[in-house]
Amino acid sequence: MLDCDEDIAQEYYFVTPNAFTGLEHLATAVLLLNQDLRIAWLNPSAENLFKLSSKHVTGMPLKQVFGDAETLPKAVESALLTNASFTEHEIMLSTPGNHTLSVSCTVTPVEIGEIRLILEFHQIDKQLKIAREERMLVQQQANRELLRNLAHEIKNPLGGLRGAAQLLEHELPRTGLREYTQVIIQEADRLQKLMDRLLTPSHLPHLRATNIHEVLERVRSLTLAETPRGIRIRRDYDTSLPELIADPEQLIQAVLNIVRNAVQSMQGKGEIILRTRIARQVTLAKKRYRKAIQLQIIDNGPGIPDEIREKIFYPLVSGREGGSGMGLTLAQALINQHQGTIECDSRPGHTCFTLLLPLTNNEGVHK
Repeated sequence: MLDCDEDIAQEYYFVTPNAFTGLEHLATAVLLLNQDLRIAWLNPSAENLFKLSSKHVTGMPLKQVFGDAETLPKAVESALLTNASFTEHEIMLSTPGNHTLSVSCTVTPVEIGEIRLILEFHQIDKQLKIAREERMLVQQQANRELLRNLAHEIKNPLGGLRGAAQLLEHELPRTGLREYTQVIIQEADRLQKLMDRLLTPSHLPHLRATNIHEVLERVRSLTLAETPRGIRIRRDYDTSLPELIADPEQLIQAVLNIVRNAVQSMQGKGEIILRTRIARQVTLAKKRYRKAIQLQIIDNGPGIPDEIREKIFYPLVSGREGGSGMGLTLAQALINQHQGTIECDSRPGHTCFTLLLPLTNNEGVHK
């Protein structure tokens, strides 16, 4: 997505006099608009998606190409008004050839020659989206069941193990042998803390008006305090975002888990971007919301290994030696308690976690 790859995409724009040559090879559909909101160029992916010929539509006003789409011009207007990237979800577009598509669109203002706007489209297959949501619900239920079983099977014998080690420590003839019982006690305590973390999401959130940027600033401060100087955390905030009704401590924990994973994957050197935007007309947990806060956590680390990419939110799955595999599971559980979602797009050099949190009023009525 362009909103995930905004910095990478900018590299294409300044490479050659024909500044957008690199966009020809993108798998996503891209349109470029001039200052009159006429189509200046579209890549082959856009031609394929919309069944259009660049020769026929170049120079045509955007409204003429997608004349019956009311939402698309509003997205363009919002991006121009705020001079920031704007994403509109689930737009229905009809092309001149009566080809109807459901897409999401990210509009990004630029000033490069005659080009003023970049539009990137992603096709939405509603059946695939519904199936994905159903799989996530099944996965979440399985996660909760696994956590309950783990807590039940481990907590009781763990207490007995620790108690026995303490009794043994007092009976040992030599003080030097106590270091072995201390290992048992310390490891039992570590497992007890893990059990406590497993059970954390069972607590209901304490909801109040929350500024998402205060949450991110807290995460940023904590991360910088505990990480090497080689890590840079860059802000890319839309400061016009409204407050949301949430538990700030749970949001801090969820975001912190994702950021810590990013720091550990980069092994002390790299950049993390914290980006916020408004998302419109989104469906979360089968409910429709007019607005949601879109939070993206982007890093330039090595990416998530292919063999675990589809399982990263499962309990005890970790790509790092010595990792508990619980950080992302807990983050997902905490975001789900806020009726939100987490998605991940990863490849070597670029990993983007996208969180969507619905904006509701104090009574829980959708805005």
